[in-house]
Amino acid sequence: MNRFVLPSESVLRAREKLVLDHFRDEVAQDWDATLSTFPHPHYELIALMRVHDGDSEVREYYDGTRAAFPDQDHEIIAMRHSVDAVIVEFWLMGTHLGPLGKIPPTGAGHRTRMNAYFIFDENENLVTERIYFDQLTILKQLVARIDKRKPSGLLKLIRILKGALGMAGGEADPRLLRTTPPDFIRRPADPETGEPV
Repeated sequence: MNRFVLPSESVLRAREKLVLDHFRDEVAQDWDATLSTFPHPHYELIALMRVHDGDSEVREYYDGTRAAFPDQDHEIIAMRHSVDAVIVEFWLMGTHLGPLGKIPPTGAGHRTRMNAYFIFDENENLVTERIYFDQLTILKQLVARIDKRKPSGLLKLIRILKGALGMAGGEADPRLLRTTPPDFIRRPADPETGEPV
């Protein structure tokens, strides 16, 4: 793919439709429909440095997040196109009614701004959803309404912090650590063809 040439409008429209269908099916918790947008489901959660690869891992990820936030929803802020991706800025929202990993439910809601890169291969297959967000933004909102003046509130806060610490410090998925600097840093491109010279 030439990184300076966008695909045709029809390709961009098809990608955008697929991404919007993906978002819609996730909110409806129709996992079969959501997973059908990929030939091979693959999520990369950059804030957690975790990868969910394949049908069963991605379904497990869906089940875990919806157990924690059964009303999870989103509001799209903007959608942009690149040579090989659709980039979506959105608000993710939900009420923390179940365990989030080792963090017990707080009953609080969150509204967190995120970016997701929906990456397509040369055959126009969706191959990766790569999500960027700030974990601390979510955690701050989940603990904000806890009454820290009451013993019950302090006990709940301790349990939440203990759960958060229990989830911290895990090994990063090595697939997210192996990066290669792009060629354009070392070699200029021919202005007419876009190919490295």
